[in-house]
Amino acid sequence: MTANTSSKPLTSVENRGPIEILTLIRPEALNAMSPELADELSAYFQGLQMRRDVRVVLLRAEGRAFCAGGDLDSEAFASPGPGRAQRQYDIQVRYAAVTRSMRTCPQPIIALVQGPAVGAGFSLTLAADVRYCSPEAKFGAAYIKIGVSGTDMGSGYFLPKFVGLSVASEFLMTGRFMLPQRALATGLVSDVVPADKLLETGLELANDMLKTAPMGLRLTKESLNCLTQTTSLDAALAFEDRQQILLMETADHREAIAAFKEKRAPNYTDN
Repeated sequence: MTANTSSKPLTSVENRGPIEILTLIRPEALNAMSPELADELSAYFQGLQMRRDVRVVLLRAEGRAFCAGGDLDSEAFASPGPGRAQRQYDIQVRYAAVTRSMRTCPQPIIALVQGPAVGAGFSLTLAADVRYCSPEAKFGAAYIKIGVSGTDMGSGYFLPKFVGLSVASEFLMTGRFMLPQRALATGLVSDVVPADKLLETGLELANDMLKTAPMGLRLTKESLNCLTQTTSLDAALAFEDRQQILLMETADHREAIAAFKEKRAPNYTDN
């Protein structure tokens, strides 16, 4: 965890057609999370809601850390005094907005973790749809190391779903680091690849996603969000039925059938 005294932009966006690469660009501070960075991230992901030109997002960071946790010199760690509880509540809402905006944007998010993803950085990766990491990466819920709960920004919601309650409790209750091979074995990450191959790996997956019908991809993310929260098979089946009926009415569905029969690549128009 480190300090944030810069007023410069904390992220950059590179557009590659239907793919955008969102990069944390504060390597000198290990890309520490601050309320300002949270606001910047939330604004970006909220802005994707109605953008059909962007179909997949890659989330990455410059430097040796993905995000080394909270910015201890930011207002999030202000000294006690009048109004502190209200101020802290407002900041927590701003942090939570990052997680919510990542999950509710229709585009799949692929996190490329080249170094430590700690505390808020850990939660940031959990909010992505797919995670790849390098051998230098490590994951940890550092919140508990500074005297607060090990669950924050959705970590207590996501991690047990991804790795099971026992493994999640092990890490959330201690602040231990999860190293890449354990992350791979537990299913937290999809693969471990050299740091200089992370972008290539992410782009390869993104391009495979682009081979699908645009609306089908968006509704698959929506389905996974909803179906991982339901405990009823009947509710899950009803939701899936609704998605399939809706998608079968699209021109892209008819195009996909025609392309399959004609043994060619489909030409999707998002109609």
